[in-house]
Amino acid sequence: MTPETPLITQAPRDVAAWMQLFDHADLPVLASTVETLEELAVNEDAVDAHLLADALVDDPLMILKVLAHVAELRRGREGSDTETVTEALVMLGIPPFFRAFQGMAVAEDLLVGHSVAQTGFRRVLRRSRRAARFAMGFAVHRMDHDAALLHEAALLHDFAELLLWLRAPALALEIESRQRADASLRSAAVQREVLHVELEELEHALMQKWRLPALLVQLSDGHSRHATAQVRNVQLALRVARHSASGWDNAAIPDDVHDIAALLNVAPDTAERLLRDIDADED
Repeated sequence: MTPETPLITQAPRDVAAWMQLFDHADLPVLASTVETLEELAVNEDAVDAHLLADALVDDPLMILKVLAHVAELRRGREGSDTETVTEALVMLGIPPFFRAFQGMAVAEDLLVGHSVAQTGFRRVLRRSRRAARFAMGFAVHRMDHDAALLHEAALLHDFAELLLWLRAPALALEIESRQRADASLRSAAVQREVLHVELEELEHALMQKWRLPALLVQLSDGHSRHATAQVRNVQLALRVARHSASGWDNAAIPDDVHDIAALLNVAPDTAERLLRDIDADED
């Protein structure tokens, strides 16, 4: 995927046709990720998996690339999935990582000259990062040993929407315009009308195609019916990140706070303070 890659202006007919347009090896990553990795590569011997993971933690597309790459290498092998990017990096090794991820496309380069798409992409990225922070905050409060995995699941949840702004900005803008004109329209319905597929359906299909860990796929499903505490942890993080994207006066937030308080077994006012504290940590 490069600036010369043709934009998608007409929606493919179904999810299978959409899937053919994306290869994990060609996914672009954030400019900040490329810059940080170039700096680390200068002194490769001083780099370990944890340092690398910290460098990737806010880039959902890079995390997706690493997990899919390692899953491809492990195809057919017995053993548990590498569920987090840190585990994947330990499995891969530092020198092989730097060899595998050279010359990556930069997401921002694909958006040059498309100011509206730049704004849409940044908005989704910010929402994903906020959801990940909320998921981590809830998990830490619950003393969940899989806190890093819950952070990752929330961060990856909207990667298909990021790809839509990069590859099909006109279609993404059409969805946005329709919802702005009629706030009662459900996202899934508009997506199906414009794209012939729901983004979450496409996302789920791509995660399965790329053999991402089963638990991560389950946790990243915003409509999962497996009502475990971990699933609820991620779902509520996604909900509150979306509802508070433009401020804390959204009418849906009191219900979010009520449900988060129940998950964390605290009073609603305590849950609300926790949300504000987590959000205040944003860079």
